Amino acid sequence: MILETLLVFVLGASIGSFLNVCIYRIPAGESIVSPPSHCFACGEKLGLVDLIPILSYFHLRGKCRRCGEPFSWQYPLVEFATGFLFVLVFLRFTITWETLAGWVFLSILVAVTVIDIHHRIIPDKIVIAGLVLGLPLVALQSWESLMWGVVAFFAAGLFMLAIMVISRGGMGMGDIKLAALMGLYLGLMNVAVALFLAFLVGGVVGIALLVTRIKGRKDAVPFGPYLALGGFAALLWGNQIVNWYMSLWC
Repeated sequence: MILETLLVFVLGASIGSFLNVCIYRIPAGESIVSPPSHCFACGEKLGLVDLIPILSYFHLRGKCRRCGEPFSWQYPLVEFATGFLFVLVFLRFTITWETLAGWVFLSILVAVTVIDIHHRIIPDKIVIAGLVLGLPLVALQSWESLMWGVVAFFAAGLFMLAIMVISRGGMGMGDIKLAALMGLYLGLMNVAVALFLAFLVGGVVGIALLVTRIKGRKDAVPFGPYLALGGFAALLWGNQIVNWYMSLWC
């Protein structure tokens, strides 16, 4: 089990390395395939050793071997976080279609979180990729999962659309599309848990930012990271959260 877990972590960290490429290039409108990975300062092409997830950052001491330009800590952090999340999904579902779907889902959430923090956008390309990959992966779990996933897709999207209309632009279209995608992967009950947690945590953090005057009432705060946090929690512990809540009324 230890060996399998280590291999899953390495797989996740490698996917995290690819996510870093997506995070930097997609908002800039660049190809994620060409040119190969390189230093953004001097253009030096990264060798095979330079591309080893996490370890290469420390091997290079966090800077380009040619020009000495520092690399962002985001690189190893995204790689480690993705590897860690892959392990959690593996330990929760073992080797099943749910595991593969969970890995894709969390990869989408990681990329969306970082991009939304930096650029205040949730790119359509990432959402569409999640949809294209998600439909067959959810269908392979069961036709019932696909049916409820599609229902949750529209329910979550319409709910967020209503929030946007009521708040007169307080919610972005990217948030609506991400919530709908979350519904596909999570199903109706768990996406409700995810949205509840997203609004709860987002509200608490928003109040804290206002009280400390870090943000003003008119300052925009990205909501994608809170949706991602809710989606992550619902994927792994959604059923337990629902059962706990229901037990309070029984």
